[in-house]
Amino acid sequence: MNREPLLRLRKNCTGIYTNNLIFPVIYAIIDEKERGVMGMRRFDYLKLNDKLWDNEIVNYLSQIHEVKGRQTLYMKHKPDQLDKLVEIAKIQSTEASNEIEGIRTTQTRLRQLMNEKTTPKNRSESEIAGYRDALNVVHESFEYIPLVPNYILMLHKIMLSHTDSSFGGRFKNAQNYISATDISGKTYTLFTPLAPYETAPAVHEICDAYNRALGEGKVDPLILIPVFIHDFLCIHPFLDGNGRMSRLLTTLLLYRAGYEVGKYISLEAKIAADKCSYYDALELSQNGWHEERDDPTPFIKYLLGTIISAYREFEDRMKIISPTSEDTVRKAVESKIGKFTKREIAELCPNISASAVERNLRAMVNRGDIEKQGAGKNTFYFRRF
Repeated sequence: MNREPLLRLRKNCTGIYTNNLIFPVIYAIIDEKERGVMGMRRFDYLKLNDKLWDNEIVNYLSQIHEVKGRQTLYMKHKPDQLDKLVEIAKIQSTEASNEIEGIRTTQTRLRQLMNEKTTPKNRSESEIAGYRDALNVVHESFEYIPLVPNYILMLHKIMLSHTDSSFGGRFKNAQNYISATDISGKTYTLFTPLAPYETAPAVHEICDAYNRALGEGKVDPLILIPVFIHDFLCIHPFLDGNGRMSRLLTTLLLYRAGYEVGKYISLEAKIAADKCSYYDALELSQNGWHEERDDPTPFIKYLLGTIISAYREFEDRMKIISPTSEDTVRKAVESKIGKFTKREIAELCPNISASAVERNLRAMVNRGDIEKQGAGKNTFYFRRF
């Protein structure tokens, strides 16, 4: 049985909640009758226009609007360098979004799959290939993908198209819920998503609410997007793939709203780097969700913080790019703290070939600017002071 979390903690990360229980998260599918019938909550995103946001959110919005304009200038003046960033971000996004769900393969196999030079050889690689295909559709056709349930179902079907799953492109037909187990082995319900019979109407309603609010222009899309994604995850409309779909939809909605930083800097990679904060923000925001007493502020702040971090990294990378390969590699090295690898430097220098990066690193080693240690795949460098 396929299971996917609304909340999942990384291996070395545990959660301590108000009942003082420390636990890993586990999943189960139960019959709808076991939890009874709940009245479905309603969704009206126009109400967000009446909400007063704190200074942190206001500052995030202001900063993102500002850096978005600067990104537009880079897109006009350095298109060749940006093309390479797109390919790097696609690989990182596919790897990271699947890694969050425990789906992994080797770097060599990942790159072969991304370049479509091999076919999947196991379930994990089938999941990765599906995410690759769905992400490519979003990248290449986002202007033509409106936020409607049918297109969400189509993306889900593409995402699972390389697997033997029979439920790709279909809403769940069994109740899924999230339970937790304490250290004594006792299991209890952490969060119950909507029932199967509620799912399709709820997805239609959040899509309508989003499009209505966006169309009236009264609510900033940067507020609407995290609220929609949070509601999507609370509905948990699929038996498998909810987390990955939420990240694909985040990318889609940001692109459609004109925020295209995810093309060049992987938002999924930033989420994967701090999964605990991601799931903590989701959990804090979901309290009282069924009763419409939830406050999406923690998740809004988390996603806005991730977006501004991506924009800042984008600007840092663009500043590194210069006319000569030597200057470019030197600036990339100077941006690193501690150990770094040739691959990390190459990713910061999208306009330079791997051989040129290696040649310039070797020259810096010979001059004594940096030191090289290890051999083969274990080779790394660090700056000398």
